[in-house]
Amino acid sequence: MSVAEQPQRRPIRWWARGVFALSLLLVIAWPVATTLSLGEVGYDRRGFAGLTTGVITSVLRSLADFTGWLVVGSLICGLFVIGLTKSRDLPLRGSFELRLLRITSGWWAVLSLLMVGAEAADANGVPLSEALSPEVMLSLVPETDYARAWLLCFACATIVFILSTVASLWRHLLVPLVLSMIGVLAPVVVGSILVGPDHDFGSDGGTILAVISAAALGSVVTLTLRLACGRDLDMVAARRLATLGTIAMPVALASEVLVVWFKLAGSPITGGLAGQISMVRLACLAVLTALAFWLRHVVRRAEGVTASMRIAVLVAGLVAAVSLGGQIAMTRFLSPQYYVPTSITEIFLGFNVPEAPTAGELFGHWRINVLFAVLAAAGLISYGAALWRLRRRGDAWPVGRTVSWVLGWAIIVFATSSGFGRYSAPDFGVHMIVHMSLNMVGPLFLVMGGAITLFLRASTPSRTAGPHEMITSALNSPALGRLYHPLLVFALFVGSYYALYLTPLFGNLIRYHWAHQAMNIHFLVVGYLFFGLAIGVDRTPRQLPHVGKLGFVFAAMPFHAFFGVALMSTSAIIAEEFYNYLDLPWMDLTASQRMGGGVAWAGSEIPLLIVVIALVAQWSRLDNREAKRKDRHYDSGLDTEYDAYNEMLRSLSDRDGGAGAARGASPARGPVPSATGSSPTDTTTGKSEQP
Repeated sequence: MSVAEQPQRRPIRWWARGVFALSLLLVIAWPVATTLSLGEVGYDRRGFAGLTTGVITSVLRSLADFTGWLVVGSLICGLFVIGLTKSRDLPLRGSFELRLLRITSGWWAVLSLLMVGAEAADANGVPLSEALSPEVMLSLVPETDYARAWLLCFACATIVFILSTVASLWRHLLVPLVLSMIGVLAPVVVGSILVGPDHDFGSDGGTILAVISAAALGSVVTLTLRLACGRDLDMVAARRLATLGTIAMPVALASEVLVVWFKLAGSPITGGLAGQISMVRLACLAVLTALAFWLRHVVRRAEGVTASMRIAVLVAGLVAAVSLGGQIAMTRFLSPQYYVPTSITEIFLGFNVPEAPTAGELFGHWRINVLFAVLAAAGLISYGAALWRLRRRGDAWPVGRTVSWVLGWAIIVFATSSGFGRYSAPDFGVHMIVHMSLNMVGPLFLVMGGAITLFLRASTPSRTAGPHEMITSALNSPALGRLYHPLLVFALFVGSYYALYLTPLFGNLIRYHWAHQAMNIHFLVVGYLFFGLAIGVDRTPRQLPHVGKLGFVFAAMPFHAFFGVALMSTSAIIAEEFYNYLDLPWMDLTASQRMGGGVAWAGSEIPLLIVVIALVAQWSRLDNREAKRKDRHYDSGLDTEYDAYNEMLRSLSDRDGGAGAARGASPARGPVPSATGSSPTDTTTGKSEQP
């Protein structure tokens, strides 16, 4: 249950209601005004469906995106911002954020479904009056990226709504959070950031910006609505909101700079509508960043929530709404990057690859993968902060685990940002090297870093539920337990290659940068799950015995070998249509596919053999620790097991009249020697006895 909330003063409540209403009005008004002012000009290179269709689409898009922000914001606030009373299960009874989630997720599903039809009509230049017929709609939706994206958003919002109606504990909101992020991202990744030269940078920047905006700015809008409904803030919420803002907003501002650079494509920022809207959005994010740091400074000194803190939240909510309105307005016309001459490889990849993938190209010509570089930075910074906190407290942490964590992320960045990452799409052999690295080599080192164990040890108890309680609740989640089921993890680890490469799925996904990134993330996550069960330092929701771990690893080896042989022996070229579109002069599709099969066949064996060796070493260390533990236990004199055994031998000896002693059955002086070869110990004297 949420911590006790103080009644809010009426003036603040009315101010909050006015700010929230104005925010919603601004989100709708800016895209509508842009649509009306541009008219048919905004539909250059697209069919013009009419102003009525454009205005309706603008209104629905504004409401859908604003509602999506509220869904994500209510989840972020309910999970991480609003303080919960410490308890075993972290119940959410009486939570304002949970009630808001149930309302907004239902509306989000309805609006997303309406957007399917509106975008199908607007993007294809068909008036809504004609597109509403079932025959026309069924022909338009499958051919429209925006419509299909909103269909996915509708599915995610519907599931979130269903799950929210039965949610009662903190951990019940984790799956809805993931689904809501997917729903928010779906219309973004298929938008204007998907096309043009350097769209790999623009797509990654837009993806990061969309996630951070929905989380941080959605939280601010949610707290504005909370104030409008008469629910006050407390110091826990203010402190956590400030922390979230100081971490998220600089990254959002940097991502917006990257997106603006991509969309303007060299045109001046002061000339044209795209540049003007971009300047407003940059100014909004700069103001929000400054507010976050100011709030962080204030909460460190204040003893309670002040009126200035509440006003800062309201101002931040209003500025966030202006930023969202500008983002939606940018979708109403074509940005300058649409008019830049583009080669066929830039259409699919975002860059040209005129040279063959030689060693010099692979190791010397880097192209940063923004998404994975940011993920690596986040992983290293969070690990370093936890390690610093642990060391400051005087606790030790194995150096080998830190080295393993850093090495794992270094391998991931190298695989995605070096020349291997550049050629992972146009060359299938290099592609397999990258995916095997992300699936087997990188996760192998990450799981030995013990990040979850470190975070648990570094976190300290507080009056309200904090990181320690949240991580513990997440680990005890039934959903995570089902995800870590050995059969499911094994099927994902082995079957992903067969399902992706031996079906048309890979040929359809490799065309899009967002899909390529999704494949990379999938292989990284699946590899982390597999090696976490097999060799991980962290305690997973499901534990396998050491013999089971060995069997788990050995069982996966032949499947990867069979997959590699299948690639090398098949005459059909995987994703042949895509590679024919690229038509690069240095391409040899057959040789490249055989190389990929060889990598899958031979490359997979090395990491798995390393796992086997590490497992044997872990097993040996565990056996040694267990033997030492038993020796200490026996030396303490608290164990009566062997005293009872000695007493039994004495009674047998007395009963047989000493016959037992004649046969050499003397009473035992200590424990039976262990398998590790440690000497037996006298349980009474604690001294080792030589044979």
